[in-house]
Amino acid sequence: MQKKGFKIMWLMVTAMIVCFLTAGAISGKETKDDMCIPMGKIELTAPDSVKAIRPSVQFPHSSHFDYSCKQCHHTWDGSEQIQGCMTSGCHDLDKASQKVKGDKSGDMQYFKNAYHSQCIGCHKTIKAKNKEIELSVSVTKPKLMKTGPTGCVVCHAE
Repeated sequence: MQKKGFKIMWLMVTAMIVCFLTAGAISGKETKDDMCIPMGKIELTAPDSVKAIRPSVQFPHSSHFDYSCKQCHHTWDGSEQIQGCMTSGCHDLDKASQKVKGDKSGDMQYFKNAYHSQCIGCHKTIKAKNKEIELSVSVTKPKLMKTGPTGCVVCHAE
């Protein structure tokens, strides 16, 4: 009688293992709808229609994972694949438009203005918050955030 109970239990355990492995194999298959998040560094280059003055930027994408994706990818709907700024019709101008006197907004459709405003602007904001924390008289000061470069040659390294 014990042999029969042992065989049934062994059969049930085997069936459960097969079910788990099959479910894992099915759910692990990629479809065209799966998100692909680049790890490591992404090379940011000038468009082909522009003669680059400085070297391309090696953007450390994975070190920015603490931030919301929508901070940079502001038009992303959360479900479709994220398109590059130059291919999405967002920051695809390869020449800056003529400046209008008194207009401080800049032309964000010009790729260079968009990148510089987003990257350098964020780094400057973090530096200002860090300085505010350092100068505060609070006893319990929060940890300072890591910030990135704000100068040309740090990003556009030779």
